[in-house]
Amino acid sequence: MRETQKRDRARDLRRNMTDVERALWRHLRMRQLGGFRFRRQFPVGPYIADFACVAEKLIVEVDGGQHDACSADSTRDAFLRRQGFRVLRFWNHDVLANPFGVCEAIASALAEERPHPNPPP
Repeated sequence: MRETQKRDRARDLRRNMTDVERALWRHLRMRQLGGFRFRRQFPVGPYIADFACVAEKLIVEVDGGQHDACSADSTRDAFLRRQGFRVLRFWNHDVLANPFGVCEAIASALAEERPHPNPPP
């Protein structure tokens, strides 16, 4: 997929977010979660992540039942990890039933100590 096609697809996905994505976005937008900026439907390589905190290299994916035992997700996650991202996945049901628990898990991941990308010699 060419860059312009991917950009247009991401824009289309932002315009047509699922109800579950919309519910989570209400908690992530405008730096509401610990002051971290999240972007929605963020292109990374050949993929488009549901939500991404680029500064902290964290991607949040919201999955429905079609993702149960999906090998494509493991391939996608491996690619994203090679790009330096951490990936969190939540089921649609969890986001709807316990949005504050999901936000707490995301905040916890953002607070984790990570090794410095350029350690001193």
